[in-house]
This record gives sequence, C-alpha cells and structure tokens, in this order.
Amino acid sequence: MLQENYEVVKENIKKACQRVGRREDEVTLIAVSKTKPLSDIEEVMETGCVDFGENKVQELCDKEEKIKRPVKWHLIGHLQTNKVKYIVDKVALIHSVDSVKLAECISKEAVKKQVSVPVLVQVNIADEDTKFGLSKAETEEVLRKIASLPGIKVKGLMTIAPFVDDPEENRIHFKNMYQLFVDMKEKRIDNVDMETLSMGMTGDYQVAVEEGATMVRVGTGIFGARNYNK
Repeated sequence: MLQENYEVVKENIKKACQRVGRREDEVTLIAVSKTKPLSDIEEVMETGCVDFGENKVQELCDKEEKIKRPVKWHLIGHLQTNKVKYIVDKVALIHSVDSVKLAECISKEAVKKQVSVPVLVQVNIADEDTKFGLSKAETEEVLRKIASLPGIKVKGLMTIAPFVDDPEENRIHFKNMYQLFVDMKEKRIDNVDMETLSMGMTGDYQVAVEEGATMVRVGTGIFGARNYNK
C-alpha cells in the first residue's frame, strides 16, 4: 500500500511538471517518515526512494542508527541549538535554518566534526505568527551572514505554506517564494548554491511543483495519517 501511495505521488509530480513544461527529474520527493516505524521506511525504499524527512532530532538519530541501507536524511522540523551536535554528520540536508544564531551553532559543530553541512534557509513567506522563518525583507542579509560561516554550504531556501483547504490559496505564496529564490540566485552570493527550493506538502505539493519547487515534502500522502499518541 505504501509503495502504491508513493508511486501515486510521483505520478502527480510528473503530471504537474508536464502542465508547466518542467522535467520530472527537476523535483525531488522527500518521504516524510516522522512518527512512522522503520518497517514503513523500508517498505517505501523498495520503490527506490532514498530521501526521507524527519522533524525531530532524536527520532532521526534512532532511525539512522538502525536502518540497514543508505538513506539521505532530511531534517525538516525546527532545530534547537542544543540538538545540533547530534545530527551535523548524519543529515543530507537541514531544511530549517531560521537564524544566524542557529547557523553559527551548526558551523561550530561542523568544524569540530570536520564535515560540511548543506542547509536551506527557512523563509516565512506568508508572514504567519505561528511559523518559524525569516521575513522576505531580511532574507538576503541573513543569507550573506550564514554563507560566510565555515562548515556550512547554503543550498537554497525552504518555506512552510499556510495550512489551507484549497491548495490554490497557497499559489500566491509559492509564486512569491519562487521569485525570492530567483532574486537570491541572481545576487551570486559567495558560498551560496541557490539550487534547491523546498516547498509544498501533502495538501499542496502539486501547486508547489507548478510554481517552481525543486523539493516537496510529503508525509500523509505516502504513509497515511500519523499517530502522535505513541
């Protein structure tokens, strides 16, 4: 069942790309496996999927320790500075760098462990009070500061759009995010490879792909509803 779900999402991404003249291989699907058991991840891996997203550092570390095959782990949840040391050498990408302070902590641990950590800078494109992330106006200044830190490689931007019933309501936010992404790319900031735009989740990933996302983060659409009471 999970494999079928994954293939349906992949097909939807393919169709969204076709609608706007993009190639399917321009978009990476991250299977968001938070709260789900290792057996579910291994089942989805049978499709060839290697990109999995986790929200919590402890859960990511537990799964990373037990998984038998190579996985690219993406930390997509809010990252606290006191947890950074546990994951800098375990993740393929940290999506949620939302302050210079957090970036400095990542840099410090990266240098200590002699690794280079790929990160995305999180932008609160809809200016929601409940969401983490930079405002659009402060993005360039913070990008430049983060890019100057050793042990960090800025790979692009990430946003979490508002939770809406109609995905079309988020199209304007995805359009604005893509424009910011293009604007930052044109700045040609040293140590910034503006190649990744992570936006779109189960409810709106098709619209996100139509508006330029290069990574989408889909959990419920693949693994089903989550049980947070475990």
